[in-house]
Amino acid sequence: MDEDKQSIQAIIEQVEQARDEALRRVAEAGGTRDLEDIRLHYLGRRGVLGTILRGLGRLPAEDRPRAGDAANKARAEVEEALAQRAAALQEEERRQRWQAEAVDVTMPGRPVAYGHRHPLWIVLEEIEDIFLSMGYHIAHGPEVEYEYYNFEALNYPPDHPAKDMQDSFFITPRILLRTHTSPVQIRHMQEQAPRLPIRIIAPGRVFRRDDDATHSPMFHQVEGLLVDRDISLADLKGTLLTFLQRLFGPQTKIRLRPSYFPFTEPSAEVDASCPLCRGEGCRVCGHSGWLELLGCGMVHPQVLRNGGYDPEEVSGFAFGMGLERITMIKFAINDMRLLFQNDLRFLRQLD
Repeated sequence: MDEDKQSIQAIIEQVEQARDEALRRVAEAGGTRDLEDIRLHYLGRRGVLGTILRGLGRLPAEDRPRAGDAANKARAEVEEALAQRAAALQEEERRQRWQAEAVDVTMPGRPVAYGHRHPLWIVLEEIEDIFLSMGYHIAHGPEVEYEYYNFEALNYPPDHPAKDMQDSFFITPRILLRTHTSPVQIRHMQEQAPRLPIRIIAPGRVFRRDDDATHSPMFHQVEGLLVDRDISLADLKGTLLTFLQRLFGPQTKIRLRPSYFPFTEPSAEVDASCPLCRGEGCRVCGHSGWLELLGCGMVHPQVLRNGGYDPEEVSGFAFGMGLERITMIKFAINDMRLLFQNDLRFLRQLD
């Protein structure tokens, strides 16, 4: 009998020891995950109290209720402690979250981030405004073009190097991505013939097989066309001088150098006095004081015929410039690729 009393007393002491240990760990728990670990360790099927309860079968029948009551009471105390501690921890976690997410309504609001116009768009709008004020209209055409409009109607010989597959993106033997916006000019002439005058600029994307610091496989051109009676090279020079002086400043000077383009005759390259050094000579202009900006010339008679006009009765001039080159000069940008990388740090400097 004494051994049984000692045995039940030992079990009760184990239960109380497990209870006290569990209550201590519950009080020290730092989070709800710790509480779950404690619950499984002490109250789970294979937990400490569960193991003790499974040992009650070795006690005499009259002692089992006493030991069971002690174990159930300990279990209830641990469960109550777990519930109270869980509620306290959840409240603390909620308070910390609210504190972290709190908004101080007395603080000034965050500024709204506005978008920035792209430098190409800034310069294009300026170019368009200049020519619109001179009586020109803006014309557009397809970027996927027939070879006829891209080359043949513009008087390109069949063996012209620009038609080589290495320079142009051909989709089929007769369809390609346009290499310039000149097809817009011939299309517009055919649509308008024989009405006069024709006075348009044709901005848009063009595509060639180039890719380096000063070239891109996709870039932008702005081309211009004027067709009317008694148009001369002097009209062309005066138009371009007016345009460049309004774009770069009244101090700008220009010079025309003989050149060759299939769709104009005579043809010229146009240089402008460097707007960065005002003709004094700098790194950008190669210390020459001049920058090559665009090509131009009088519309070739065959192109006029292809457009539906009689070269004996009318004449005209055409010009074309790369928008990226004008933009790089205007903003002193030394790498064309910056214009296509969409780096907001770069774009914010130019608007």
